Amino acid sequence: MVVKFTPEGRVAMVFGRKKEASDTAEPWERVTPPLPHVDGNFRQPTDVTWDNDGNIFISDGYINARVAKYDKNGDWVKSWGSHGAGPGQFNTPHSIAADAAGNIYVADRGNRRVQVFDHDGTRLREIKIEIPVPADAHPAIGNRPGPDTAPQQLAGAPWAICITPGPNQFLYVADAYPGRIYKVTLEGTVVGMLGRAGKQPKQFGWIHEMACPSENELYVGEVLNWRVQKLTLHPPARPTSTR
Repeated sequence: MVVKFTPEGRVAMVFGRKKEASDTAEPWERVTPPLPHVDGNFRQPTDVTWDNDGNIFISDGYINARVAKYDKNGDWVKSWGSHGAGPGQFNTPHSIAADAAGNIYVADRGNRRVQVFDHDGTRLREIKIEIPVPADAHPAIGNRPGPDTAPQQLAGAPWAICITPGPNQFLYVADAYPGRIYKVTLEGTVVGMLGRAGKQPKQFGWIHEMACPSENELYVGEVLNWRVQKLTLHPPARPTSTR
C-alpha cells in the first residue's frame, strides 16, 4: 500500500489494499510468468513522486514491473511497463522522481539504468552510470561481485534517486556497490560522486531512499546502518568568466 499523510499525521489518501486474514494473508509470490497487473492494486511498491500538476506516480515494484499514475484527486489514470530488459520494461523499479518539466525518472535497478519518461509514459531516454570501481572497493555486506553476482549488486545499479529543485536541476543516484552517490545532469552526464560502502559518516550501507531539497543538501536513508544521514556538500566554486 501507499499512504499519504498530512503534515499533522492524518491519513489523506490510501492507494492499494493490504492482504487481510479473510483473503489468506500470505506474502506476495514471485511467479513466472508474472501475474497480470490489476489497476489500483500493488505488489510490493517501492517509491512515489508527483509532478507539478499533482499527478501521483508509484513505482510498483518488487513483483510488478510498472509505473502507476493517479491524478491529483487520487483517481486511477493508467500504468505502463512490464517485466524485461527492453525499452520501457523494468527489472525491479526501485525508486522514482520527477523533474520540473514533469518527466518521470525510474530507477530500473535490475537493469542498471535510469529510464526517463514523459508524464504519459512515453520513453524519452535512459541514463547509465559507467564509472570504474576502485581497486580497494568492498560491498557493505557479502562477497565482492563476481561473474554470478545479481545485477542490483553491481556498480551503477540505481537503488535510490532524487532530483534537486530548479531552475538548474540535477539527478542524484545511489548504488549499493561500491556504495557511491553520483551527481548527474538530467541528460545523463556524471559531474561528481562521493562515498563508499561502510559504517562511518559519509559511508553508506544500502541506500534505499534519498531526498535532495537543494543541490548541495542530501538526506540519505540506509537499510544496513539503520540511520538517515544529512549531507551538506561543498563543491568547488564554479569559475567566473572575465572579459
